[in-house]
Amino acid sequence: MTLATRALLDSELNEINQAIQSMGSMVDAAIGNAVESLMTANGMMAEEVIAGDAEINRLRFLIEEKCYVVLATQQPMARDLRTVIAAIHFAIELERIGDHAAGIARIVTRMAGMPLPLPSSPAEVEPEDTDEVEATTDDSLRDDALEAPPESPAEGEPPPKRLKLSRLPKMAKRARDMLNRAVAAYMERDVDKATAIVKRDQKINRQYRKFFAEAMQTLNTQHVAEMPTYLLWIAHNLERIGDRTTNLAERVIFMVTGQYTEVVEEYE
Repeated sequence: MTLATRALLDSELNEINQAIQSMGSMVDAAIGNAVESLMTANGMMAEEVIAGDAEINRLRFLIEEKCYVVLATQQPMARDLRTVIAAIHFAIELERIGDHAAGIARIVTRMAGMPLPLPSSPAEVEPEDTDEVEATTDDSLRDDALEAPPESPAEGEPPPKRLKLSRLPKMAKRARDMLNRAVAAYMERDVDKATAIVKRDQKINRQYRKFFAEAMQTLNTQHVAEMPTYLLWIAHNLERIGDRTTNLAERVIFMVTGQYTEVVEEYE
């Protein structure tokens, strides 16, 4: 490969990298705004997330097109080839993560007019994990919980689990942190950073299982099923975002090492 050819390939790969980084930022913002629209009952913000998904989709196809042009005209080999293939998969996964964010926003619009549960007392808010992720730039995702008011249990029965809405912004916070770390691992070609992402996904999965149990308990003890069902759908979207971010980490490992690695999680 001549110096001129190498320079052209590096320039095209850099354009792809920058597009991946831009797409990651757009998807990150979509997740944050979708969950904020839920917690603040902001239907207009939810509609903006839905409308913005079209631009995420457009960028996905733009990245794929750039990658196909590089494959056809530059015929990259070895690590350069893996980089282009990883970029294609990154674009696809980021687009699907954006779909999950838009899905959350659509659920928020369907919940319009439903009264949000009353906020809990500070003493009832679940403590953060000791290795909680760094605060995001979205200050609206605070950890003050919103919980469904409990029903009085029958005599001799244990009290029902309380549906802690605080789990949703916590899950979103973790998902966004994982996403940003995955994009950073891609840009830095950092295998260790990519491998560490799966441990954070395990925490999202634990939060999802807890929220699922609380939602099922609420459905069993209350006459209103619509609200807990919608919230459970939102939690599922957040859990899937964590899974897709793990897929991004696997692609980074492949890009750097050439090894196909499936990160296996240990479920509790």
